[in-house]
Amino acid sequence: MGEVIATREAYGRALCEFGADENIMVFDADLTICTMSCYFAQKYPERFFNAGIAECNMAGMAAGAASCGKTAFIHTFAMFAAGRIYDQVRNSIAYPGLNVKVVGTHAGLSVGEDGATHQCIEDLSLMRTIPGMTVICPCDANETREVVKAMIDYDGPCYLRLGRSGVENITDSIPGYKFELGKGAQLKDGDDVTIIATGLMVQEALKAADLLAAEGIKARVIDLHTIKPIDKDIIIKAAKETGAIVTTEEHNVIGGLGAAVAEVVTESCPVPVVKHGVEDVFGHSGTAEALMVKYGLTPEKIVEKAKQAIALKK
Repeated sequence: MGEVIATREAYGRALCEFGADENIMVFDADLTICTMSCYFAQKYPERFFNAGIAECNMAGMAAGAASCGKTAFIHTFAMFAAGRIYDQVRNSIAYPGLNVKVVGTHAGLSVGEDGATHQCIEDLSLMRTIPGMTVICPCDANETREVVKAMIDYDGPCYLRLGRSGVENITDSIPGYKFELGKGAQLKDGDDVTIIATGLMVQEALKAADLLAAEGIKARVIDLHTIKPIDKDIIIKAAKETGAIVTTEEHNVIGGLGAAVAEVVTESCPVPVVKHGVEDVFGHSGTAEALMVKYGLTPEKIVEKAKQAIALKK
């Protein structure tokens, strides 16, 4: 079993690791220990700014820094990054195309006991509809590290979704795995059905593929870490070669990964697309593990969806 570490933790370490560039400025809304920007703050205090519980002001500060040629990172919970400061992200950051990286931690139901008000299941949908916004949701620590490097090199606005709970590190042990911004990664081959996953559901998708294999069903598994720009080629190839697709995400089934994949498939290679995720309901307070089971974000439910997709094949 690989190392179990939260993507927010891996992010904090990576930002500190790659933060030597004097052009990088980091902002946080008084959540440094939660967002893990504390690592950067400790090593590079002269380039770290705590804006306090004033997320909208933080976004404006970062936009100002970026307009002067800086690479700005802003940090808060996903609920605030996609909700409270949506106006500033859209109009002050994305509209002028500024080089600001919006980092939303504690996303999805796995934020657990914080409850429905903090369980952001809408952020991928909101962020991917903003013109020019790159949207990324890594699945593990290794991938998160690669994402940080890529975001620093990329000139333009990005939204990065990170989780609170620890997840198993898997991509560093998969032969042939390579991270590239805007390109999905095929983690497992198969020709009966394709499971396209993002974030912590990638690990669940691989477990589902093993359960399907025990029944003689060969499932292809694709890690779609970049929701926008979406990798049309890997999706169309999967549609043509397997004839059925299941998407799985720790997000509302409306507007997120499933919708993005369906848009590509319906335009280019129509095959059944069955969406798996949070079924357009708010969450509840509870442990991350209990909530994942309660809302069906499990390998067993992915198996059910895969069989449903296969049954819909012409």
